[in-house]
Amino acid sequence: MARYRGPKSKIARKFREPIFGPDKALERKNYPPGMHGPNKRRMKQSEYAVQLQEKQRAKYTYGILERQFRNMFEKASRAKGITGENLLRLCEGRLDNVVFRMGVSNSRRGARQLVTHRHITVNGEVVNIPSFQLKAGDKVGVRERSKAMIAIQSSLSTSNVANYDWLEFDQTTMVGTFINSPERIMIPENIKESLIVELYSK
Repeated sequence: MARYRGPKSKIARKFREPIFGPDKALERKNYPPGMHGPNKRRMKQSEYAVQLQEKQRAKYTYGILERQFRNMFEKASRAKGITGENLLRLCEGRLDNVVFRMGVSNSRRGARQLVTHRHITVNGEVVNIPSFQLKAGDKVGVRERSKAMIAIQSSLSTSNVANYDWLEFDQTTMVGTFINSPERIMIPENIKESLIVELYSK
């Protein structure tokens, strides 16, 4: 299954954000990568470069490759409402993202692995497709025989699970509900979706 397999710290330093989770390299070197280090003189970025960088930020954040991201944008543009907000709603409605938001995994990459290894259920049925789009009212849970997994137990005990208005999660039963697609103001990611729309609209 296609996914990004390259260096994570380099990407995090490029955007100066812990896109893939806590990163000691980013903490030590809070400047973009490159042989000239923090003293390199940076030229002013073009409008296209700024838009492209924002698209890459979104792709790396949610762990989506180009073709799938493009297809999601086309789906968002056909839906009613603001295209950029629709795009982020589709990203948030992915099964791997919801598993991450519930705190079952400390990262989206870890959540993706739990899904592909058949540890996650949707409405009682095992689903192993990370990009599976959830609908309002869907129940997402940990498979019964997977509840004792050290990785899951560790994540639930150590992660400070944030409360999201569009999600409910019962840590005792390890079952959550995808209440509805979130509004843009509810999504905490630092993404300027309007720049992505401008890029694809050229």
